Amino acid sequence: MIRLHRPELTDPLADQLATLTRTIGRTTGSGRQSRLAAQVVEARRLWRGRPLVRTRLRESLESFASGRSRCMYCGDNQGTDIDHYEPLAKAPLRTFVWLNHLLACSGCNSRYKRDAFPRAGNGRPLLLDPTVDDPFDHLGLALSIGRYTALTDRGAATIDICQLNRDILCRGRQVAYDTVTVILEGWQQALAARDVRKMGNLADTIREQPFADVVHAMLRYAHAPGANRLFADRLRLLPILTDTQLRATLLA
Repeated sequence: MIRLHRPELTDPLADQLATLTRTIGRTTGSGRQSRLAAQVVEARRLWRGRPLVRTRLRESLESFASGRSRCMYCGDNQGTDIDHYEPLAKAPLRTFVWLNHLLACSGCNSRYKRDAFPRAGNGRPLLLDPTVDDPFDHLGLALSIGRYTALTDRGAATIDICQLNRDILCRGRQVAYDTVTVILEGWQQALAARDVRKMGNLADTIREQPFADVVHAMLRYAHAPGANRLFADRLRLLPILTDTQLRATLLA
């Protein structure tokens, strides 16, 4: 999981979402719980019945997802679903709110996260939102084993809800670490040869890899205290990872 920067929606999609939200808000019931239940039913009906809106939303999410439209939670699979960060069943009025939408794979969305949305005692959501939070403030990534550790209670909740330490994801991050290492060495060789075109191609290749969290962790940890220890088995990477030109390209 990496920090993502959500763009603002433009008309007419923004207007459509606002209209649909108002429609749900007008749904009534005999009491608070009855009204919530009625709004959930109406939200589901409208969500299913607006395929063009869903398509445009997914395209908007794909425009700022990492790599080739990767899941914003696991970073591995292609994002095929629109996830409601705060689930529709708990917050029907946020069904069509742009700030409540994330791109997710079917595994993270339907198998793991589903309707889970725990809150702290002060009401703050425990699940991280990568368009609001910097995941690396809450999660540490052990590059050599591809495993996350929790730095905060929100990090722990996110690991648990999205099952970020699934064996297949940990192994995938290990492979990504080795793959990016090889590509970075090629980038350094292209830099020495002043082959700007190859440098650009290799940077693009890195950006399109799954597990963008791996390269982001590498770039961040290269400047961290104890970097020599963190990269003890591949110290040759440190001059590359601290190169200002590379960092500007990959973090743009």
